[in-house]
Amino acid sequence: MQMNTPVIANDRTYPIPETCAIAICLDGCEPEYLEVAIAEGLMPTLKRIRETGTARLAHSVIPSFTNPNNMSIATGRPPSVHGICGNFLYDPDTGEEVMMNDVRFLRAPTIFSKFYEAGARVAVVTAKDKLRALLGAGLKFDEDRAIAFSTEKSDTTTKAEHGIENACAWMGLPVPEVYSSELSEFVFAAGVKLLKEWKPDVMYLSTTDYIQHKFAPNEKGAKDFYAMFDKYLTELDAMGAAIVVTADHGMKPKHDANGDPAVIYVQDLLDEWLGEAAARVILPITDPYVVHHGALGAFATAYLPEGADQADIITRLSALPEMLEVVDKATAVQKYDLPADRIGDIVMISTENMTIGTSAHRHDLAALKEPLRSHGGLTEQEVPFIVNRVIDLPNAPILRNFDAFFYATTAAALEEVDA
Repeated sequence: MQMNTPVIANDRTYPIPETCAIAICLDGCEPEYLEVAIAEGLMPTLKRIRETGTARLAHSVIPSFTNPNNMSIATGRPPSVHGICGNFLYDPDTGEEVMMNDVRFLRAPTIFSKFYEAGARVAVVTAKDKLRALLGAGLKFDEDRAIAFSTEKSDTTTKAEHGIENACAWMGLPVPEVYSSELSEFVFAAGVKLLKEWKPDVMYLSTTDYIQHKFAPNEKGAKDFYAMFDKYLTELDAMGAAIVVTADHGMKPKHDANGDPAVIYVQDLLDEWLGEAAARVILPITDPYVVHHGALGAFATAYLPEGADQADIITRLSALPEMLEVVDKATAVQKYDLPADRIGDIVMISTENMTIGTSAHRHDLAALKEPLRSHGGLTEQEVPFIVNRVIDLPNAPILRNFDAFFYATTAAALEEVDA
């Protein structure tokens, strides 16, 4: 790597790593998953790392959804800086609801692009393709210094667009089913192979939370997943990389005693209070992969009609036992570092075991085969933050998951001293 000075990205300074700096985002990793797996002896490497390295709890950004948090980790900044405040966006000027996975929505450069510009070799592997373009923004693939691809589309990667030709053939593995543990396992396996053979200076590995939506921490499916991850972590750690393990958000049960989804349908309420379709409720959790959550999360925003009594609506919603917090736009922007032009007039966050829906008839919950587990709110904000080196770390709420690369590169820069 030809780097002479630290890298500056979005007004943060990142040290020059002396060994590979890796951040691993375990999608949906509620801290309890690790506690259970370690207690049952399923994660000996992570147990050792927690004891000999540094372990803390950090806070994710709000909404505690995949896209906002992955892009915060990728930029080192909150959504007010990078602009990605959900998986899904409503543009009041056009009246369109669109996926927020296009690079045109990104308002800040990634850490990866800045390291690439400084001469580093950069690798990004993500499970679902919805994030790949955003994470790979600003990378160029014509100098053999950048690789960015998703497991989901790994059989169609090209050197020109992803930095690698047919990643599936390179891995010697088939494309896994999207709704499977193997989709994330491919990410870990690719990370190990890249570290061995391609030797990146900075690497990001980001998984999918299918398993976490499907299984509680004490269930076999979850335990098997974390035991699998620990084996790949063992290999990455053994090769001398400086590693930060964190998550984009936690995960909580969101169902009643009968196992039915616990939902408050806010569009139906606003239709009753303000007139049908006068207000518009937007669920930023919405993405193409709704089999495991039915587009039900703990965070929503609403656009109110002109002349509506906003204070009265907030008061009425706040009085509902299903709601943890209901605030106006200005408060949400200030409190949660959100871009004001991409959220509605009010923001709603539900309680720990509750989700927010639009209208009952608009949610197809037939695909939910297990009791609903989901995220998006304040109760899913706490995530693990574990470094395989001894390093000075604050605790949450000062420590954020988007500090991952700052501390990974800091640990990697200390490698020679530690050795």
